[in-house]
Amino acid sequence: MENTIYSINGPVVTIKGKTDLEMMEMVYVGKARLVGEVIRMNDKETTIQVYEETGGLKAGEPVESTGGPLSVTLGPGILRNIYDGIQRPLPAIEQHMGSFIERGAHEPSLDEAAKWDVTVTVRQGDTLTAGQIYATCPETPAIEHRCMVPPTVSGTVTWVADNGSYTVNEPIVKLTDAKGKEHTLTLCQKWPIRTPRPSAERMTSPRPLITGQRVIDTMFPLAKGGAAAIPGGFGTGKTMTQHQIAKWCDADIIIYVGCGERGNEMTQALQEFSELVDPRTGKSLMDRTVLIANTSNMPVAAREASIYTGITLAEYYRDMGYHAAMMADSTSRWAEALREISGRLEEMPADEGYPAYLPSRLAEFYERAGYVRTLNGAEGSVSVIGAVSPQGNDFSEPVTQNTKRFTRCFWALDKSLAY
Repeated sequence: MENTIYSINGPVVTIKGKTDLEMMEMVYVGKARLVGEVIRMNDKETTIQVYEETGGLKAGEPVESTGGPLSVTLGPGILRNIYDGIQRPLPAIEQHMGSFIERGAHEPSLDEAAKWDVTVTVRQGDTLTAGQIYATCPETPAIEHRCMVPPTVSGTVTWVADNGSYTVNEPIVKLTDAKGKEHTLTLCQKWPIRTPRPSAERMTSPRPLITGQRVIDTMFPLAKGGAAAIPGGFGTGKTMTQHQIAKWCDADIIIYVGCGERGNEMTQALQEFSELVDPRTGKSLMDRTVLIANTSNMPVAAREASIYTGITLAEYYRDMGYHAAMMADSTSRWAEALREISGRLEEMPADEGYPAYLPSRLAEFYERAGYVRTLNGAEGSVSVIGAVSPQGNDFSEPVTQNTKRFTRCFWALDKSLAY
């Protein structure tokens, strides 16, 4: 059944009539195959939010189903990389297109040609359950990558590859589940970004996240697996505080999400992180860092997806038994993207024009932080530090107020003090 575009309103595209698409399914829109996601449907029309600039799209162009939700590819090669909000690798796209990314750019999220030195840790006949580690490889000098059985799979190992060099898509282990179905495990797996990755148990955090900033560690400490908010007016130092924590905190993995921020701030983070020496290893800090750049001039809908992409990557490394810290700079820009799309969908606005579901979305995001026992019995954590940019330094606005409800650690920055 051919689905075609009926109307276009900014990043919101509708298809008329009944379709065979599913709610939250990822689709390719138009001849340029722009990435989109189904966000509303009934028997008369289907609404899609498009994660790229929709200029030049025409009514009547095709919409192609992918059969699955918007997902990220998880595997070796994530660290040191720079992604946009929907996990497209910017350095790889730049090699093909130059400095300006054209629409409809499709590059695999992980380098499919790169070879990794794999050590297989299971034998034929072993029984594997969800989350168990079946292979390891050195992803960077600082971090060992542990390939885990996807949370939806378990079974008995029927075939194992020898230790050696493999690409991310070559089979490493084959296992047969209780129903007799065979699953081929490679070095990578896919996971939908809006679904939290499961863990065996959520625990109370036994230790603090040492940020390396004396005033924070002494007066306003944050637990490992906790969530903190940094509200402050323009120029009070939210981004600088996050840069400092990213550089000096004792987390194993740093995920830095520039969500609707200025491009020069991301450039500064990039330059500084690649020049800095990691005190643990004596090598580059980028060896354990992932940057997600969705700057203010990038499409607004992808900004909404970028923090989910970031937290899914953080949960993946948490499941390996690492402590990840995610910086979201800034959740206000993310809320503005929600507001813009909500306005185009003609939803009823609540406080200051934000949609009525703003508090539940914020809660959903901050709830994905936590200190957990993973499915394979290790301990890992995701700590989230979100900047909030209230307009006019007004802490009574909805994003600051709701963030305050869901985070117990509040580092407010003062404009007069900054000056």
